[in-house]
Amino acid sequence: MGTTLVELSNVTKSFGPVDVLKGVNFKVEEGKVTALVGDNGAGKSTLIKGLSGVQPYDGGTVSFAGQEVSLRTPRQASSLGIEVVYQDLALCENLDIVQNMFLGREEKHLTLLDEASMEFAAQKALQSLSVRTVKSVRQKVSSLSGGQRQTVAIARSVLRNAKLVILDEPTAALGVAQTEQVLNLVRRLADNGIAVVIISHNLADVFEVADRISVLYLGQMVAHVDAKKTTRDEVVAYITGSKTPEGVA
Repeated sequence: MGTTLVELSNVTKSFGPVDVLKGVNFKVEEGKVTALVGDNGAGKSTLIKGLSGVQPYDGGTVSFAGQEVSLRTPRQASSLGIEVVYQDLALCENLDIVQNMFLGREEKHLTLLDEASMEFAAQKALQSLSVRTVKSVRQKVSSLSGGQRQTVAIARSVLRNAKLVILDEPTAALGVAQTEQVLNLVRRLADNGIAVVIISHNLADVFEVADRISVLYLGQMVAHVDAKKTTRDEVVAYITGSKTPEGVA
């Protein structure tokens, strides 16, 4: 078992009369990839939005590195080192890689942008993840493939000294080769000691890269299982509700 970085205890979230999260417990460890799976409407997005400060939880506690914290805004989450790479990636196609990686957080020297410093930092972030498919950090994002764009979005989180990176369907629109590229990148994030949460409907990808699999079903966490000690059929049974919770950690 690794060191627990984030632990959610009995977190709840409701929208009007609809209870979306019903006392969810969730744990993320440093240097591990935790897959969060569940059918549409299970509460995955709501759980992540609470963890990223976008939609604060109504109840329960959040612990980060052993300390109870309050995540009321995205800025608070980011200050702790929680970064989210959403499915749309939030990249500007008309800007180059460096400009995208520092967008809104540009470095300056006196009154001018410190282009040399930002370019060096962008290259270093990509090198730390052993990225070799990007020819130049001055390439426009519009010229990049889907896998390369996902790589830039992930490297941007590393640049911000992330301790937890949350990836929302990172391989949803990618081909086979690009998917393999992104999954290798996810593994390298964990190997560098970063905690990773990956949300995916693709169980083949989940089993290839995840250390632990957590399953949400209708707003309840019904399973936390070791990826090497479970099967695809068992995970599907939890997702569909045909298998009841048993020994949830």
